[in-house]
Amino acid sequence: MTKKEISSGSMNIKFEDALKKLEKIVEKLEGGDVPLEDSLALYEEGISLFRHCSAKLEEAKKKIEILSKKGPEGALEPEPFQKEKYGLAEEEEVLEDKEIPF
Repeated sequence: MTKKEISSGSMNIKFEDALKKLEKIVEKLEGGDVPLEDSLALYEEGISLFRHCSAKLEEAKKKIEILSKKGPEGALEPEPFQKEKYGLAEEEEVLEDKEIPF
């Protein structure tokens, strides 16, 4: 991933790959052994990856709402995603809008 891709937000990376890369960046930054300039570059890349992941999650959320629509006479009505309905763990953390994980 180049600085140009980071700054323009034109990443063509899968959500899972971006999340793994973001996790590695967080580990490096939390380790505290990275020089300041490298830390800033990692932070910039991390923010870009975070935004990319957030956008992908929002896109998935909208697709779920569209697929879950129903109503009288076939009218479309959004149905919010319910994690309990699909057996997802209660303790899973969910990032709020614009919350930065590090």
